[in-house]
Amino acid sequence: MKTDTPPTIHLKDYQPPHYLIDKVDLDFSLAPARTRVVSRLAMRPNGQARRSGRPLVLDGESLELAAIKLDGAALDKAAYTLTDSHLTIAAPPQQPFILEIETYCNPEANTSLSGLYLSRGVYCTQCEAEGFRRITYFLDRPDVMAAYRVRIEADREAVPVLLSNGNPAERGSLKGGRHYAIWEDPHKKPSYLFALVGGKLARVGSTFATASGRKVDLGIYVEPGKEDRCDWAMESLKLSMKWDEDRFGREYHLDVFNIVAVSDFNMGAMENKGLNIFNDRLVLATAKTATDGSYETIEAVIAHEYFHNWTGNRITCRDWFQLCLKEGLTVFRDQEFTADVRSQTVQRITSARDLKASQFPEDAGPLAHPVRPSKYIEINNFYTATVYEKGAELCRMIMTIVGRDGFRKGMDLYFERHDGDAATVEDFVKCFEDANKADLGQFMTWYSQAGTPELVCALKYDRKRRSAELSVTQALPPTPGEPKKKPLHIPFRVGLLGGNGQDIDL
Repeated sequence: MKTDTPPTIHLKDYQPPHYLIDKVDLDFSLAPARTRVVSRLAMRPNGQARRSGRPLVLDGESLELAAIKLDGAALDKAAYTLTDSHLTIAAPPQQPFILEIETYCNPEANTSLSGLYLSRGVYCTQCEAEGFRRITYFLDRPDVMAAYRVRIEADREAVPVLLSNGNPAERGSLKGGRHYAIWEDPHKKPSYLFALVGGKLARVGSTFATASGRKVDLGIYVEPGKEDRCDWAMESLKLSMKWDEDRFGREYHLDVFNIVAVSDFNMGAMENKGLNIFNDRLVLATAKTATDGSYETIEAVIAHEYFHNWTGNRITCRDWFQLCLKEGLTVFRDQEFTADVRSQTVQRITSARDLKASQFPEDAGPLAHPVRPSKYIEINNFYTATVYEKGAELCRMIMTIVGRDGFRKGMDLYFERHDGDAATVEDFVKCFEDANKADLGQFMTWYSQAGTPELVCALKYDRKRRSAELSVTQALPPTPGEPKKKPLHIPFRVGLLGGNGQDIDL
C-alpha cells in the first residue's frame, strides 16, 4: 500500500529556477493512443539562482521517454535519471544549450483531463496549474517564461482544425492524408498558458479594430451545428476588448484571438494566451432558450478570460502562492466591466451578496486561509472564493485609498514595469505606492491574514456644539492557525443623513 504523504510547499522556501528557457519549439504528431511530442528547448543557467552547477530537474508525469539530445548529441543513459515525476540531468552545461526530448503520451486514456486529452474526437489541453508536465518534460512553473513555436500534424479527415497559441504561421498537406499547422507566439508565457486544440469544429468569425488601427481576426470554434448560438459571445468579446482599451489602456497585441467552446471541457473557462477554451455552456446562447442571467454570465466570463490577457498572461505569477495576483485582480476588472456596461449599483450589490454567500463562510470556517496562502499541499485546492472574490475586494480597497485616477496610475505603472514578468503581490502593491506616493505597508496584512474583520461603530452627537463623533472599533476573530490578529488598514467611507433624510455636508 502506498502511504507517501505529499510534501507541503511553503512560500518562504521559494527559490528562483536554476535554469531558464528562452525559446520552446514543440512538434506534435496527434494520434488517439500514441501522440508523439518532440520538444526543443533553448535553455541557459539562471544567473539569479542562489547556486550554480545544479542538476536540471524537469517535471513529467504519465509520459513515455523515447530520446534525449543535448546540443545535438544523444544523451547517455548514465547522464540522467528518470522517475514517475521527474527527469533529472545530472550535469547540464553551464552556458546556453539546446535540449531536445522526444516523448509519447496517450490522450484517449487521459481521464484526468489535465495535459493533452481526447474527448469525443476533439484533442484539447488543460495545463493550469501543473498539466503541461503531462505533455512533455519541462520546468513546469509559472516563473519560467518563454516564446513558443508549435507545429501540429494530424489526420486531415479526423482532425481538420489545428489550433494553438499565438499567430498562425504556416499550414499545409502531408502524405497519407495528414496535414499540419504552425503557430508562433512571440511573447513570453509560462507553460500553464500553453494550449492545443484539434478536431472537427465549426468557426464563427469576425474582426476587431484596435485603438491603434490594427485589425484582429476573431474566431469562435464550436461543435458543428452550434454556430447560430455564438453571436452574444462574439459581441461580448468585442465589448471587452474595447472596454480594456478605454478603462485601462490595454490593447490586444496578437493578430488573432480565438475561443474554443466544447461540451467536454471540465474547467469552465481557461485564459490560454490567444486561445481561450470554454465549456460551451459559458459561450452558447439563443433568445429562445437562454435566460437574462445566462446572457449576463456569458458576458462576464468572456470578459474575465479576455482580461487575463494582461493580468495573468502578459504579467503572470512568480509562483502559485501569488494566484490572487492574476485571479483576484481579474475578478475586480470583470466586476468593474460589468458595472460600467450595465449598472454600478446592481453590480456592487451582486458582488457583495456573492461575497457574503460564499467567501464569508469560508473565512469563518475550518478552511479559512489568507488571500495569499503561506503553504499548500495541492495547489488546485486554492482556487477558492477567498483568492478570487476577497482578492478582488482588496484591489477595490486600494482603489478607494488612492482614488480611481490613482488606481489607473498604479495600474499603468504595473503594466509598464512588469510586462513580460512573473510578479508578486509586493510588486503589484509597490506600483500603487510609487505612483501615488502612498504608504500601503499596513495594507499588506490583508494578503497574509485570514478572517473577516468586524467593525463596531458608535455615533455621538453633541447638540450644543452641533458636532458628531464617530468611533470605530475593529475586532478580528481567530481563525485556524491564527489565534492572534494584526489590525487591518480599512478604508472607511462616511456619510451623514439629516432628520429629513437628506445628506449632510461633511
